[in-house]
Amino acid sequence: MSIFTSLLFLLVFCPLLSFGHRLKGCEDSWCRNDGPNVHFPFRLGHQPKHCGYPGFELQCNNQKDTILEFPSSVRLVVEEIDYASQQIHLYDPDKCIAVKLPQLNLSQSNFRNVKDPAVLFNCSTPFKGLYNYYSVPCLDSSGYEVYAVSSTTGLDSFLSGTCTKIHQYPYSFSTFVQNKLQLNWLIPLCGNCESKGVDCGFKDGTKLLETHCFNRTITTSKKPLIAGVILGTALVCIIVFSIYQLYLTSKNDRESRVRLEKFLEDYKAIRPTRYSYADIKKITDDFKEKLGEGSYGTVYKGRLSSEIFVAVKVLRDSKGKGEEFVNEIGTIGRIHHVNVVRLVGFCADGFRRALIYEYLQNDSLERFILLVRSSPDSVSVISWNKLQHIALGTARGIEYLHQGCDQQILHFDIKPQNILLDHNLNPKICDFGLAKLCSKEKSAVTMTAARGTIGYIAPEVLSRNFGKVSHKSDIYSFGMLLLEMVGGRIKMNSKTKNHSKLNSLEWIYTHLEKGEELKIRIEEEGDSTIVRKLAIVGLWCIQWHPIDRPSIKEVAQMLEGDGSHLNLSPNPFMATNTPKFDASPQSEDLDVILEIE
Repeated sequence: MSIFTSLLFLLVFCPLLSFGHRLKGCEDSWCRNDGPNVHFPFRLGHQPKHCGYPGFELQCNNQKDTILEFPSSVRLVVEEIDYASQQIHLYDPDKCIAVKLPQLNLSQSNFRNVKDPAVLFNCSTPFKGLYNYYSVPCLDSSGYEVYAVSSTTGLDSFLSGTCTKIHQYPYSFSTFVQNKLQLNWLIPLCGNCESKGVDCGFKDGTKLLETHCFNRTITTSKKPLIAGVILGTALVCIIVFSIYQLYLTSKNDRESRVRLEKFLEDYKAIRPTRYSYADIKKITDDFKEKLGEGSYGTVYKGRLSSEIFVAVKVLRDSKGKGEEFVNEIGTIGRIHHVNVVRLVGFCADGFRRALIYEYLQNDSLERFILLVRSSPDSVSVISWNKLQHIALGTARGIEYLHQGCDQQILHFDIKPQNILLDHNLNPKICDFGLAKLCSKEKSAVTMTAARGTIGYIAPEVLSRNFGKVSHKSDIYSFGMLLLEMVGGRIKMNSKTKNHSKLNSLEWIYTHLEKGEELKIRIEEEGDSTIVRKLAIVGLWCIQWHPIDRPSIKEVAQMLEGDGSHLNLSPNPFMATNTPKFDASPQSEDLDVILEIE
């Protein structure tokens, strides 16, 4: 491992030492490794003023692009700086430099454009000709198209047709075609210094406006540097080849390498990557395929590679403090479980925010429940055995959140819409925007406001008269989810006037209490047992008082069993004092603690 560290130092850091010749604090800088090299007359904003000439200040943005801001507040990205010819190459990250050109007043800057000017025409019909012209769609208006034409081109065809000249810019035709701008500077005159391989700077190091060439204190001529890089590369190749031969002959080394690679892959899998908004647009192909939409925002299908697909959730309410966005990254970014959806990355680019998850092609459990409910006479697309598998997997995911992490994670929004299904219909819990962390030593959490989805919110979350908010609040939501799975398959009777009664939870409880069969579609032997088990477990979970509900560990145990020994719960729809769940290990009162922000 030390050999690789030494090689990394020789290969990466040693060449950088050759740039240490300039004044202290004025060393060559860059916003990122592949960005333009910045030195006198330019300087980055964090460097002292004497490091650059007035009017040549550059900045680094959040994407680590090098930015030049003109006096008119126009900001362009620096692609390249040619110090010998004193020319700077710029481009517009918004891909419409034509919009910014009218605001670009070069007379107030140190830069000049020496190219032949281009002419803009506004045409009411599309132009077709043999001349050197280019369409500028970002300037188009209703019924008109804008074209940029080289001033060296015959303009008669434009003037004689349906086109009107709107402006002549002092910028070249290629500026509009390539979305790039090339500018020169005349002062200070440092081009000769660069061509001689010496430095250019202020005469006494700090005095403004007086510049001259001076020798570098550390040799940085290109030939020795290139020779050093070639020698270093050759040395690296020899050492790598030797290590590779050793690797082939040592079984222990090979096994260690495999373990290391697996560890790095697992580590990478649980650490979400930060992406720019431009990356998000590229991943989603400019938001081409929408998967769904809700109050939180819109979900799009994306692609990280030819084989890796993702779901990108672009948040709509992104101008506030972003508590849910930060909360989801902080919560799901630290966990990794087979029944919890994986957060691949996120975007926090100004006010634009997005979350990138693994893509699950079978959508959510809600989709299948609605599909079955809309086609009551059709054969179910999911068997009862598979529904039991989904219920158990979801319970294990909640158990991991409650007990498997360093701190207890309370989800507060368990519902069919937030249970995603992979290609094998394995469930994965998603959407941690409302989740809260609390200590595992305590079981309750204080809350300033109710959170969750109506119909799945536990009573104590809405009113403290029913008890204290705790991990038992997730149990209630999970119980409603189980009963939704059962209720979605009740056969509807067209002769019955009150269909809502057939779908009500109280109707399910009444039939179980009387020992009657639920009017559920049964397709395979043993389905009736599964239906009864899911319904009984769900009814235990939705007891009004949190202390009467089982823990998620006990719920998982009940779902794993055959259900033959399960007793029906007390009626959760009667406001009476009911007996506590016998198997609950937490029959004592829950201690209140503050949520961990």
